[in-house]
Amino acid sequence: QSHDWQSHPDLVLLCSGSHDSMSFDLDVNSSIVEPDQLRRFSRFCCVRKLMFRWGTTQEVNIKEQLDAGVRYLDLRIARKPKDPDPNRLYFYHGLYTRSDVEVRDINEWAELHRKEVLILSVSHFKGFDKLAATLHNYLIHFIKTLFGPKLLLKTDKPILKTCWDQGRNVIVSYDHPAYQQSALWNKIQYYYGDSMERFFVCGLNMTLPSDRRILKYILRICDSFPSVVRRSLPKLLQWVQQQNRNTPFNIVASDVVTRSGFVPTVVRLNGKPLKG
Repeated sequence: QSHDWQSHPDLVLLCSGSHDSMSFDLDVNSSIVEPDQLRRFSRFCCVRKLMFRWGTTQEVNIKEQLDAGVRYLDLRIARKPKDPDPNRLYFYHGLYTRSDVEVRDINEWAELHRKEVLILSVSHFKGFDKLAATLHNYLIHFIKTLFGPKLLLKTDKPILKTCWDQGRNVIVSYDHPAYQQSALWNKIQYYYGDSMERFFVCGLNMTLPSDRRILKYILRICDSFPSVVRRSLPKLLQWVQQQNRNTPFNIVASDVVTRSGFVPTVVRLNGKPLKG
């Protein structure tokens, strides 16, 4: 079953991941976080709705993603500038998310599936500038307290046998060099298929232009980001299968991960013989 696919001690694992994992929870009523060119239009509901339609890269919640076989989560952190709670953090992708508690759902899932290893990439830290030290220390303390003994230390070898023997099944990659410690792993590089060295994430996600060319896409009234990805994903998965024969991947992350057989295709590649 998808939710227990790692339960084989001899696998050299290729993991399936979700890009902007929390974007299923975007708040259409929040202010626009990025791109910068559109932030001034946050007060216009029609612009926020466009951002919502084109910023939602995942269609199902975290538990459903994990149940489907996703093992790498892309968690982009932000703080709302006028939030009265100085320590409350959200996720974002163009807009802020509605909820700030989804990480607890990840912990509950990891507790119930102790042989499934999860990799959490914590990054971006939007809005941290003025209170950087306070917010980073708070977030790190929260992560260490929440996951506790399930965290695989940076000094440990990340192989299944080690994880199972020690009862540790959560790896947290923290993307800030100033706040590294034994419980947090360094940044995992995220590439878009144009560079292949060391441990990395291969992203199949579609990226919209950052300049005025974005209007060509977001003004399509009857279209949305998930529908564009659904049309492209079968060809991208063919590319993954071809590339993996010669250059094995570590993690393949995608938008709309429950569509087009993405997870089963990636998981099956673990059983494919490699050239060499």
